[in-house]
Amino acid sequence: MNSRPGPDPDPANETSSIVRLYTLTGGRTRPRHRLSMHTVVGAGRRTPPDVSEESAKIIELCGQHSRPLVELSGLLKVHLTAVMVLVSDLIDAGAVSLPVPETPGQDRDTQKLLALSAALKTRWPQTTVKAG
Repeated sequence: MNSRPGPDPDPANETSSIVRLYTLTGGRTRPRHRLSMHTVVGAGRRTPPDVSEESAKIIELCGQHSRPLVELSGLLKVHLTAVMVLVSDLIDAGAVSLPVPETPGQDRDTQKLLALSAALKTRWPQTTVKAG
């Protein structure tokens, strides 16, 4: 019987990968913003002076066109959680943004209010508003 053994997990590679992710995110495991793998990010207005190689690549890719976080993770070959942490930092720095798509049939003022509402919910996800 011809059975090929699977690749032997190399503990050194696994450890170096964990250490690399730790250094990329500064030890953080959660982004400051509420983001999902489907969150789309686009180009921002500023470019921070000193960013990591991965952050610079995220800025470059988002400058080409808006992309979901899962796509950025695949293109960078970096774990999705690490990409979320990096993107969260870049949102705070103004290097990337969360674009609000145009909705047909709505006027610009309504769209601006919806964008503001989305930004506030992203910034303060635990806050609730009571009507009345």
